[in-house]
This record gives sequence, C-alpha cells and structure tokens, in this order.
Amino acid sequence: MPQKVVSKLQCDGLDDVIEIVLDIGRLPEVRHAGGHIERLEGEIVNEDDINFVTSHLQEFTHDNRTGIPGTLHRISAIRNRQGKVIGLTCRIGRVVTGTIACIKDFCVQGKSILFLGPPGVGKTTKLREISRLVADELGKRVVVVDTSNEIAGDGDVPHPAVGSARRMQVPQPEFQKDIMIEAVENHTPQVIVVDEIGTEPEAQAARTIAERGVMLIATAHGNCLESLIKNPTLSDLVGGIQSVTLGDDEAKRRASQKTVLEREKQPTFDIVIEILDRNTLAVYKDTSEAVDYILRGWPIRPEIRKVDKGAVEQCTVQQPEIKEEKEKQQTPDQNKMNFSFSRKDYVEQVKPLKKLYLYAVSRTIVDKIIERLNLNVELTRNVEDADIVIAHKNFAKGGAKILNTAKEYRVQIFYVKTNSMAQIQKVLKDALDIQPGDVETLQGYSDDTEQALDEAKDAIKQVLDGAEVIELAPQPSQIRKLQHELVEQYNLESTSIGEGENRHLRIAKG
Repeated sequence: MPQKVVSKLQCDGLDDVIEIVLDIGRLPEVRHAGGHIERLEGEIVNEDDINFVTSHLQEFTHDNRTGIPGTLHRISAIRNRQGKVIGLTCRIGRVVTGTIACIKDFCVQGKSILFLGPPGVGKTTKLREISRLVADELGKRVVVVDTSNEIAGDGDVPHPAVGSARRMQVPQPEFQKDIMIEAVENHTPQVIVVDEIGTEPEAQAARTIAERGVMLIATAHGNCLESLIKNPTLSDLVGGIQSVTLGDDEAKRRASQKTVLEREKQPTFDIVIEILDRNTLAVYKDTSEAVDYILRGWPIRPEIRKVDKGAVEQCTVQQPEIKEEKEKQQTPDQNKMNFSFSRKDYVEQVKPLKKLYLYAVSRTIVDKIIERLNLNVELTRNVEDADIVIAHKNFAKGGAKILNTAKEYRVQIFYVKTNSMAQIQKVLKDALDIQPGDVETLQGYSDDTEQALDEAKDAIKQVLDGAEVIELAPQPSQIRKLQHELVEQYNLESTSIGEGENRHLRIAKG
C-alpha cells in the first residue's frame, strides 16, 4: 500500500477488515465485515498511488485479477475505456478454521455437497477448509479447480490452508468447465472442489463428474434452493424441472391441478447447504426430497446448524415424509401439512408466499380477490421472479416474448378467457390449488360484485336473444366499470345513466 494509506491504517483495527478500496480522485476506503465503510481522511488517491501498488504485483489476468504469491489476498482492477487501471479492490484473504465444524459429519460421508449464499458469507473459506479436511484427515485424492486462484492463493505453490490437496489453475474463467473435465480424465481424483458454478456448460460438467462417481464440493450463484430451482441455467444441479400433465385420477389423488412441475432427473448434488450468515447454515440432507417438496408446494424446513465460539449447535426440524400409502390416505386439507418454511424466521409458521405475474389481466380485480380471500400472494412486475403467470388468452400472441420467458424459467402459466371477477377468481383458485374449505370465505360466499356481474350476464343474454334495451340495478362506479368491461366483450353497447346512488347501466345492441 502507498505510505499515505499505511500511515492511516490502525493495525489493531484490521481484524475485521475485508477490503481496502483505492479509486483515483477519492479517499481510500476500508470495508469492514459488518458492512461498515471507513473513509481514511487525508489525501485523495492519485495515479501514482495506483501505479505504486500495481508495480509490486504480478500482471493482471484476463478477468482483471491478481494476487500476492504465497497468500490468499486478491487484488482486482477497474480500468477505463483505454485499459488503464484507475481503481483497485484489495481483498484480504485469511485462513479461518472451524467454519465447517457443524457440518463435518456431512463432509466425511462421501456425498456431493453444493453451497449457496450471497457474496461475502464465507463460501470460499468453507471450500478451502473442506479441501484440507478431506485430503489430510480422510486421505483422499483431492483436486481443487481454482479459478482466479481464490481457493489456494496465488503463485505456483498452493497455500498450506488446502493441506495436501492438489490445485489446477484456470487461465480464464470461461475455461473452468474444461479444467473440471480435464481434472477427472487426467488425475484420477476422488474429490473435486470448484468455486462458483455459474454457467450451463459448467453445470453439465459437474453432472459429468458426479456420474463418474467423483465426490464434488462446489458453490453456485443463488441465495437459496428455491431460486436455484427456478434458474434455467443452473437448475440441472438439483435435478432440473419439467412440466407434467397428470391423469384425472392422479390429480385427484394428489389434490392438485392437472399440470404440475416435477423434478426431471437425479440431482448432481446429494446435499444442498444454504449459508445464511457466517455462522448459520441451513442443510437439506436429501436434495431429491427437498426439490420434490418445493415443487409440490409442501412446506419444508431445513436442518439449521450453527457455529458458536467453536461449539457446535444443532437445530434439527423433523420433516414430513413422502410415502405412497400416506398420500393415498390424505385428504386435500391434510396435504397442506402442518409444517412451515421461512428462511428469515425458522420458528414462525407461515404459508409459502406465491409471486404472481399478470399479463393483460385486470390488476384491480386480482387485488380485490387477493384481499377478499386473504391469499398469501404478491404481485410482481418481473416474470423471472414469478411462481405463477396468469395471462389473457385473447392477448397471448402479443405477449409471446413474456410467455416464452416464463416457459424458459419453468413458471406455470394459466389463462383466463375474460376479465370478469368470476373467471379470474376461478383461474386464481386453480393456480394456487385452493380447495373448498381451505379459505373460509370461499364457502357460501357471494358479494355485491358477483351479484352485479351475474345480473349483467343475464341482461347480455336477453339483449343477444332479441331484447332492445335492458337496464341494470344501481351500482357503485367500480362495479359499473366491471360491468362495462363485461358488456364490451360481447360487442354490445353500455351506458351509465342516472345520478348519484341511482346511477346504473343501460345495455343495448351496438
């Protein structure tokens, strides 16, 4: 570091520092583990400071990263349009032990493990410690596929933190999939460790490795298992998903709609671990079972494990079992098992939140239905984030791009024929698999809106059968608007007449 930066750093305050950031024209920044950013008062960073740092480093690789040989530190560059380095992010790499103490029993089983979690929660640190554990304590042949030298540090000699594990460097990130296959074909490993599987070819390479009987330890982009399932690029890691049409008897037995999502094949990874924070892990011990539960809409809670000052705390939550005979005996209400899943709070019992995307469907009506039936549904503006899409059948061709995106992300699509309250409510109940009795307000429910729309339907039929004019009962403006929309769909003419509380619709042929 330049002397003006070193003089400002407090040696006793560096224990929780993650990164030091230098950008030309700005004050140096020190980023701490808790999210706190400290700006070092004094002189701003200039071109000479950047050159001073880069002159002590090896050349930056294709992905604008380099390191210090024999250490785990990583320096990343920001360049201008001419390729000149104008900013540096200097990440401090440390050997941290004990981070896998609470999951050591899974690491020694010989099963493939996938870690998920946001950046900065210690995924790479855990890979490093598992590499040492499996290589030294279990005596297995371990090969680390090290993109950007993140796991075993820079230089030709791997960092001692990975123990006796061998390391294969990756010249460019896009070659990671090739090095993964090369490791299996050339070096007969029993275990392969990979950081950040992020593309479809890398996911395919991971499946190839697993099918050859090699234990695979890896991390992937994604905060949780549900997001990974919906990711079309990486869903193959947990078995992929496909749309299946059930027979009438099977749909009735499952108490579900006829078109459902199911797991396509065996998962590449046997165990999935979500890293909630540096000391808290959520473990799905059986990936196949977890994916099946999530796709069927059954609540599931992972096993929570924590590391606290070297001691291991285990919080095990019993999960419902999938058994054929039990399914046959269950009623639709029993299928909504009394288990819950919430990543933020593993104690409160909540219904899984469904995200709904609308295409050419009245949001006003949908909002009213959600509010009236107290459904745990949230409307989203991004089809990629949706669990369900409801689209108007007459406008499906115009929304081909959106609907194709939904199919790519394996989001179920339901169609409405009209923008009427009754039609949308029926489709919404089918989409959410709501059975009679699930929502108390559904039983015997009849409100003013439905009565008004039924009256409008009867009047429309009379006009189509030859009546010249039919006048409806007075209604509030919001309900009259829905009646207007309904009449318009039959190419008839509707006019609001009357004043105040007596204002109502007159329906006639156009």
